[in-house]
Amino acid sequence: MPSPPASHPFDTVRDYLTGLQDRICAAIEAADGHARFVEDAWRRADDDASTHLRGGGRTRVLRDGAVFEQAGIGFSDVSGTRLPPSATAARPELVGASWRAVGVSLVFHPRNPYLPTTHANVRHFRAERDGETVAWWFGGGFDLTPFYPFDEDVRHWHRTARDLCGPFGGQARYAAHKRWCDEYFFLKHRDETRGVGGLFFDDLQGDFDADFGYLRAVGDGFLDAYLPIVERRKDTPHGERERQFQLYRRGRYVEFNLVFDRGTHFGLQSGGRTESILMSLPPLVRWEYGYAPEPGSDEARLADYLRPRDWLGESDPGR
Repeated sequence: MPSPPASHPFDTVRDYLTGLQDRICAAIEAADGHARFVEDAWRRADDDASTHLRGGGRTRVLRDGAVFEQAGIGFSDVSGTRLPPSATAARPELVGASWRAVGVSLVFHPRNPYLPTTHANVRHFRAERDGETVAWWFGGGFDLTPFYPFDEDVRHWHRTARDLCGPFGGQARYAAHKRWCDEYFFLKHRDETRGVGGLFFDDLQGDFDADFGYLRAVGDGFLDAYLPIVERRKDTPHGERERQFQLYRRGRYVEFNLVFDRGTHFGLQSGGRTESILMSLPPLVRWEYGYAPEPGSDEARLADYLRPRDWLGESDPGR
């Protein structure tokens, strides 16, 4: 595995990510038009002996907006000298290594049931032993979770994902990372995907310059993918029926994040900051025993979207 070039120190990635957080916050505040993000800047002690963690971050949360019921976007830059067993089981070279991880993660929960929930994450990890890099990689992606899906929105989302992959392997890169997203965001106990997918990648460690370029393309492409959907759906008329279905389906989001999400597990097991890790959870949610939508209803229609599908087939007008 090649080492990162000296011309790209870790702080170069960090600076990109803090700027990305700023740009996304500004764009979402403009789209909401009412509420603003409140920042909770946090920092660990210089040396936390109980967790061997150092560092800090900026957790920003927008609440009770005109468009977003809650929108959270966090930046973190943490380091340590001990990784949890879940992180080293398949990577023995990480045992005993010091490490540093930096990333931006967001989850937006809109008010309108016709406007999808969304998630995005971009991150970089590096581990060293005796001054030598023993591991580094990039990871990230974005995915979309509609409750009342529109084909127009889903195709736009995936066209944006496909197009940003162009300089980094084109259709092959899009197909591979779309498939990875479909497989990763799958609720095994429900036999359904969390939503309509997007892109997901991890352990990207081929060429540092190219991989960092792809990370930036994914980070910068998120707003291109999501904001047009916000403008189309934020004012769609809805009633209590749609609201209750939205709250019920948010339960699936909670189930995935607590049961399957690797980032949540790593953060909690490594002694990370709980409030920042769990900011992805929706402010309101409900579960209902044995719920089944009325056959032929708009609610029943969602099930057909919760399976992997080629959203950009030959009929896609954007091809």
